[in-house]
Amino acid sequence: MTATAPSPMLNKVPEIFLSFWIIKILATTIGETGADFLAFRMGLGLGGTSLVMGAALLAVLALQLHLRRYVPVVYWLTVVLLSVVGTLVTDNLSDSLGVSLFVSTGVFAALLAATFAVWFASERTLSIHTIVTRRRELFYWAAILFTFALGTAAGDLVAERLAWGYGLSAIIFGSLIAAATASWYLFRVNVVLVFWIAYVLTRPFGASIGDLLSQPTTSGGLGFGAAPVSGVFALGIVSLVLFLTLRHRRAVTAET
Repeated sequence: MTATAPSPMLNKVPEIFLSFWIIKILATTIGETGADFLAFRMGLGLGGTSLVMGAALLAVLALQLHLRRYVPVVYWLTVVLLSVVGTLVTDNLSDSLGVSLFVSTGVFAALLAATFAVWFASERTLSIHTIVTRRRELFYWAAILFTFALGTAAGDLVAERLAWGYGLSAIIFGSLIAAATASWYLFRVNVVLVFWIAYVLTRPFGASIGDLLSQPTTSGGLGFGAAPVSGVFALGIVSLVLFLTLRHRRAVTAET
């Protein structure tokens, strides 16, 4: 009996449409508000929340790595959990260990740059349209984790350490995202570079929006609370992912 060769891995990352960026921003907001809700409202603390979310991430990431193609529900659940864990990594460093946000921002920027350097040296590309091997996917998820940790540190640095506030921080990072997008449309700056710049910036942008909505008015927020904000944004993610799942199934059916 001849052993059946494993089916080739299809690209494990979705196409980059507007829905991708909307879900990404919603996920980053939940990363901020969800971590706060579990750690402080549910009383798990940073340590307990980190253990629970870390275990959940490992389980879902193992499933994501096992799949041979892009599955919207699993992919976006991995992103949401990475967002929460990335937030917790930065929060543990700054709140539990007293690491300066200037230091953590610099360290995570260096780690992300090193990940990109090793990834490019190994694969000669950083394009997300070619995530078709296990090694490239591991590089991809490592980069995503560092973008979330870096974005959290940079967002907290601007909004809290520099005391510019959540609203102004959202405007600053939103403007930088717009500038990066315009650089591609107007000057055709390398699309892979623009994608990763925008991916990093959407983390502090979404986190600033989450903090603005959830934090009490005494801290510069609007006081809606972490639980309601997380719930509304989670509902938005679920709705969009269900839509993408149905569209993806129709596309797969049409191909077969």
